[in-house]
Amino acid sequence: MTIGLLDVEKEKMIPSLRLLKIIRDEIYAEKIEGLQDLKLSMGMSQDLELAIAEGSNIVRIGTSIFGNRFLGKEIWNENIAE
Repeated sequence: MTIGLLDVEKEKMIPSLRLLKIIRDEIYAEKIEGLQDLKLSMGMSQDLELAIAEGSNIVRIGTSIFGNRFLGKEIWNENIAE
């Protein structure tokens, strides 16, 4: 599991996603025992299309399913402060 550059401008994420794939491919090329089927898990709800285009096998889409987890944290913190 990897996380590329976090940026509002999605185009800025592409080089880091490409680098992560290159690193995975280099590790795979070493033919290390136990690493015959390396998956590339990168990308989350906000950048999953880019991650897939750059070779991701697995993406994490929790925010798309469950919503922003920080919103709940902010509400919880407000209640504690009262």
